[in-house]
Amino acid sequence: MKAWTWRPISDVSVAALNRAARRLPTWVVYLLGALPGPVVFYQGLTGGLGPEPIKALEHALGLYALQFLLAGLAISPLRRLAGLNLIRFRRALGLLAFYYVSLHLLVWLLLDVQVPAAIWADLVKRPYITVGMAGFLLLLPLALTSNSFSIRRLGRRWRQLHRAVYAAVLLGALHFVMLRKGLQIEPLIYFSLAVGLLALRLPLPRVCRKAE
Repeated sequence: MKAWTWRPISDVSVAALNRAARRLPTWVVYLLGALPGPVVFYQGLTGGLGPEPIKALEHALGLYALQFLLAGLAISPLRRLAGLNLIRFRRALGLLAFYYVSLHLLVWLLLDVQVPAAIWADLVKRPYITVGMAGFLLLLPLALTSNSFSIRRLGRRWRQLHRAVYAAVLLGALHFVMLRKGLQIEPLIYFSLAVGLLALRLPLPRVCRKAE
């Protein structure tokens, strides 16, 4: 009896994609992933983000961060369920997510709030900011230990530490939902994706099929 594995695309296509992924240098992922940051800043400086450029800039950077977090979270389910192996890019996706979270936070601190005394007031009075800050604080040690030295130094504890990314993704998606007034479709889609990707990481029952 064989364990059933879902294959949304043919094995030939998966093999071709895996070969292409092995040939793609990781620095290309870093470069292409980081480019939208300067682009959206340029749009803000040149009036391309509408009448409220700071809010639009915050939103764009936060959305990029959430998208990279979800992309990183999708890697293990894709390998397990579809056979697509993108594991070598997971560190890059995680660091790119932290890059955008940091830019998102800096824009809020330096361009939006500006007054240091107001920062604590916002953290206390606005739950969505508290949730977002909690997500950032969870990601901080993960970014600092996303290197070969830390992996060797921490051993098994490294994996345990980096499981905090699951909570960080949920907090990021929840931050997005709470940020928008009322129940809007876009934030709910992202939150559902976060929950769904986490659910896919749960152990699946072994569904057997008849041996051919």
